[in-house]
Amino acid sequence: MRDDEQLPPGETLANAAEILPFPNSGERRLRVALRNLDAALAEQRQAIAAFRAELAALNSAVSDLGQSTQLLQDRLHDTAEDTALAREAALRLQATAEAMERVN
Repeated sequence: MRDDEQLPPGETLANAAEILPFPNSGERRLRVALRNLDAALAEQRQAIAAFRAELAALNSAVSDLGQSTQLLQDRLHDTAEDTALAREAALRLQATAEAMERVN
């Protein structure tokens, strides 16, 4: 387009210029594909690292849960023993009270 030609209102020479695509050679396409593959592999490595970190955190949480469960079982066992001892003491006390009632 020459400078003396009329352009539509609001359009400049830069806007009116037609952009011609650069020919895409096979070698250039291959380089672009390899760059894209490298980027995808890097992203995959990051995702795998994050996944492994989450698995480690999950393993730690499960281990903590196992320890808490064992502690709860131990405390319940201790409570059951204490309850059995208290029951025996209450039965002895009841027997003593009944014996005292018979004496009076």
